Amino acid sequence: MFARINSLGVYALNGFSVSVEADISGGLPQFTIVGLPDSAVREATDRVRSALKNLSFVWPVSRITVNLAPGDIRKTGPVYDLPVLLAILAASGQLPVPGPEDAFIGELSLDGGVRSVTGVLPMALAAVQQGVRHLFVPAENAAEAAAAGALCVYPVHTALDAVRHLTGEAPIEPAQPAAFAPGGPRDVPDFADVRGQLEARRAMEIAAAGGHNILLIGAPGTGKSMLAKRLPGILPPLSRTEAVETTKVYSVAGMLPRGSGLVSHRPFRAPHHSVSAAGLVGGGSTPRPGEVSLAHNGVLFLDELPEFHRDALEILRQPLEDGTVTVSRVAGSASFPSSIMLAAAMNPCPCGYFGHPTRACSCTPYAIERYLQRVSGPLLDRIDIQIEIPALEFSEISDPTPAEDSSVIRTRVIAARTFAEQRFNGAVSCNANMTAQQVRQFCTVDPAGNAILENAFEKFGMSARGHDRVLKVARTIADLSGHLRITTDDISEAVFYKCLDGRYWGSGNGKG
Repeated sequence: MFARINSLGVYALNGFSVSVEADISGGLPQFTIVGLPDSAVREATDRVRSALKNLSFVWPVSRITVNLAPGDIRKTGPVYDLPVLLAILAASGQLPVPGPEDAFIGELSLDGGVRSVTGVLPMALAAVQQGVRHLFVPAENAAEAAAAGALCVYPVHTALDAVRHLTGEAPIEPAQPAAFAPGGPRDVPDFADVRGQLEARRAMEIAAAGGHNILLIGAPGTGKSMLAKRLPGILPPLSRTEAVETTKVYSVAGMLPRGSGLVSHRPFRAPHHSVSAAGLVGGGSTPRPGEVSLAHNGVLFLDELPEFHRDALEILRQPLEDGTVTVSRVAGSASFPSSIMLAAAMNPCPCGYFGHPTRACSCTPYAIERYLQRVSGPLLDRIDIQIEIPALEFSEISDPTPAEDSSVIRTRVIAARTFAEQRFNGAVSCNANMTAQQVRQFCTVDPAGNAILENAFEKFGMSARGHDRVLKVARTIADLSGHLRITTDDISEAVFYKCLDGRYWGSGNGKG
């Protein structure tokens, strides 16, 4: 007796079809699962046997072989419990064999309940591509699966629900896909709380409008972290495409709230400086996304930048440049998206008071140099905006005049993004992602502006990458002002945001 049931698996962010084949034959009672299963899949033998018994089905006292095809792809996780149970029931004649347009995923509890699993959205998207029309998933994953569209998603609470549906005894009501509604500014601190720091506020607005990486340098207590944590409140809402990409990452990572559909807010990740390189970019025997991918389409905030491990910082260079991170292991490679805004903050020296107007710095020149050199030139070269945060004066702190709130800034940011989208016609999402060809096409500068850029290029030892990033920032500044062409003032301001590495680290610091 033989039965075949469709299921799905996931590797990295990509779903793939799995055929669950059950064969019941004569011989001594034995239950074997083949097809490159990992330990979690092999443990399905005990879960399925107990679930069948507790649901009052008959366990075949025969030799049972379950094959997960294709056999050359490793199967991971408990996602195959439900299809294995149904395949055994079908092979033993206790259930009609489901049709080729049906697919099943879900983990079983010992009493036959169906528990939620990770990676449902990538699997649901793969199901659509494979022609599956009916997808049976754990009830807690139904909203996530329905977001794939073009599928009839059936929420399953117990394996008995699936059996009764297939026999026609008690049809399951399909889950209705929720309309995507991008979330507004979530419950994050408001820029209205920030006193003074007009230059820094302006820099944050430019960074948000163009998707630029930004570095904040200042003494303790000047508001660096305060500014960075308010950045999500001025970013534009997620598009549906961005929401699907972000949700896939969180689904695979097992960080999607139960019962939720698409992620509706831009992520904000702030890992501690003790995070490892693998924790930052992803890894593991079965590759899982790291912090740079969890921040995809959002903000990655690295506070106390020089305190991070040097290898962890250097590994950021490729994700920042390409918008993807590739994790290579013996079993294969996995790519995860990493289109992020990097917001970093650091002190100017180990004690934090170098250049402070009232507090004396206790660091030696050697200690300061060693501290600053923890941040390499190539990484600095990938940071578009560098701004110094000065110490606040008492008059600024005590000023009762309300500061501009996040909603007002966000309106200007959205207007600038819309201005840029009309120019690019959907080719790129923001100015920071422009290709070299697009920089030449959309970032033309008049002779006066070009002279300013040339002087900065020579004075600060800019690389070709740094040159293009100044033009990208200038293009964003022009968009905020509604300029069709980059003006001299736009170039001057963009150059200002790129000169701190020359001041703190010196020109020609090995950027590459």
